Amino acid sequence: MVGGVSFCYNRYMATKIYESGFIQLIDGTVLHINPLKIVYLRDFMDEFSNFGKAQSEEETMDILLICGAIAMRQYHPQIATKELLEDSIDMDTLYDLLDFSAGIQLKNKEETQDTPQKQVSDNPPTWENMDLAALESEAFLLGIWKDYEELEKSLSLPELMSTLNAKRDADYAEKKFLAAIQGVDLDEQSGKNNEPDAWESMKARVFSGGATSDPDDILALQGTNAQKAGFGIGMGLAYEKWD
Repeated sequence: MVGGVSFCYNRYMATKIYESGFIQLIDGTVLHINPLKIVYLRDFMDEFSNFGKAQSEEETMDILLICGAIAMRQYHPQIATKELLEDSIDMDTLYDLLDFSAGIQLKNKEETQDTPQKQVSDNPPTWENMDLAALESEAFLLGIWKDYEELEKSLSLPELMSTLNAKRDADYAEKKFLAAIQGVDLDEQSGKNNEPDAWESMKARVFSGGATSDPDDILALQGTNAQKAGFGIGMGLAYEKWD
């Protein structure tokens, strides 16, 4: 890895569906990075699921470089291999690439790390932990895409979730209106869905080594997630696991 490459970024307003930004490669090429389309995110998460199994810093970096190379299939196919990416990007910029493309935050924005922190797990979570097929099937009923391949090439996961949330809200509003006509308070009867975001749940499983899918669980606040939050396991707190 070659250091000294500057990084510029642009965080969008909270009203945007997702965050995106710019990274600069060693040769000066500037790339706009937004969330990966699902077709690439599948391969990305298949590789990233090995993150917790890496036994050395070298293995950890190989996994992250392969993930970065997969992301480059969308942003800059000319360097979409581990070897080419390694010659084209520095460590900080790689971390920013993973952050903007998949929401994987592996560094503290206040401090630069030489190597990412990780949690080792004998049974790391995989892409199959998320029922993506069910989410895509629900979105496919909108009748916009000719097949699932076109859907996966068209949408990123944040876009898919935003589309589904809008659809669900519209469906719920219609049911609530019809129920109100009959004197029924649907909010009181059914309650709103307070389940955590599916993508945040997946990241919690990765960072906790499969111990939890709750983003607010203390087990998810380990390593770099603990640094980001300012506390957590490995940041002055300890915990015991009871059988």
